[in-house]
Amino acid sequence: MQIVTSLSFKGQCREAFDFYAAALSGEITAAHPYGDGPPGMPVNPEYKNWLMHCWLKVGDQALMGADIPPEFGPNIDKPKNGFDVTLHTESMDEARRWFDTLSKGGQVIMPFAETFWSPGYGNFIDKFGIPWMVNVVPPAGWSPPKP
Repeated sequence: MQIVTSLSFKGQCREAFDFYAAALSGEITAAHPYGDGPPGMPVNPEYKNWLMHCWLKVGDQALMGADIPPEFGPNIDKPKNGFDVTLHTESMDEARRWFDTLSKGGQVIMPFAETFWSPGYGNFIDKFGIPWMVNVVPPAGWSPPKP
């Protein structure tokens, strides 16, 4: 079984997934615009180039995404709430690179730093409005800093 997070956008899905693919060294394996839907599928002309399905493969993991027209997602313009895309790694360098790259142009909520549970953690909202957490899995024998 694989649990995949699906991200919703308002016209920025292609740009966001190109950004994520570059930042995470992933590969977009599907990107289907509404305009390529089945014949007779009603599509507002302004949405024909928006993506109705996008799939980003990163190792054995994936992210899915789509552009949601406002009539189908009346809250699409509101901040995302109740989830974070979370990246875990054992590499401090990899975590720092992900954090620095993905947070660029967004809003850092908690700067990347050592915490009581991890040698490196940070969270942010990216420039597309998607919340993220980046976490370093502590190596064996690691203990938090003493206050």
